[in-house]
Amino acid sequence: MDFGRLITAMVTPFDKEGEIDWDAVSSLVDYLIEEQKSEGLVVCGTTGESPTLSDEEKLQMFSFVLEKAAGRCKVIAGTGSFNTKHTIELTQKAEKIGVDAALLVVPYYNKPNQEGLYRHFAAIAAETKLPLILYNVPGRTGICMSADTTIRLAQIPNIVATKECASLDHVALIVSGTPQDFHVYSGDDSSALPAMAVGGHGIISVASHIEGVRMTAMISAYFSGNVQLAGQLHRELFPVFKGLFECPQPLPSPSAVKYALELRGIKVGSVRLPLTPPNEAEAEFIRKLVL
Repeated sequence: MDFGRLITAMVTPFDKEGEIDWDAVSSLVDYLIEEQKSEGLVVCGTTGESPTLSDEEKLQMFSFVLEKAAGRCKVIAGTGSFNTKHTIELTQKAEKIGVDAALLVVPYYNKPNQEGLYRHFAAIAAETKLPLILYNVPGRTGICMSADTTIRLAQIPNIVATKECASLDHVALIVSGTPQDFHVYSGDDSSALPAMAVGGHGIISVASHIEGVRMTAMISAYFSGNVQLAGQLHRELFPVFKGLFECPQPLPSPSAVKYALELRGIKVGSVRLPLTPPNEAEAEFIRKLVL
């Protein structure tokens, strides 16, 4: 299955009481598809504040976004966790809802070895017919899934893609060692173009909430052979790519992008604890970045 080149890791809108704002979710889905040209939406991933969402909230989000998207883009459910049994159960429930795929993060905190990682993902794949996208993000999980383990997992028919945040070396090695229809997505906006240059298929993005149109232009330019234009667009976008995570000091996603959306008039509310909204200096930095 092709999920497209530009997938947005969608934020979860909250109201002033910290509950899911369903009217805002509806508007955000339309905005991301129609205005920012997202070809897919990851629902309840890291950027969607998955650690603070209950299973009930996640299932409600999967169902709501799927119905609202109405076939206009792929809907990918974030069902991964550090608990294999729990991940299987949530993935099966997402499958019954009808999502297009599931995104499975590398287990965090308990730090399994490479064999444990393989068995974790293989066990999930055996219990669902959904297409599965792996998600390797060492900066958050505390461990790195090796390229060899990803290549081994790619032999399982319904493991069809990976979101890679480790390094360009990982992207290149995985592309070289996996079937042609196994897609490697960059999980780091600032590495999107370099990742495509070594064989990556596209980007699962945070910045596409506010720069999806120009990111689509960059991707289209690269794959149409206009590398010069793609490079120019990458350089223009780079301050946004970096600034949303380093404004002016590291700020956990999605605090910055939620504030940026609010500045653009897109109602998504703030973040749930333990995340915090931007402080005064960070807010001023983001204003200068996106306005």
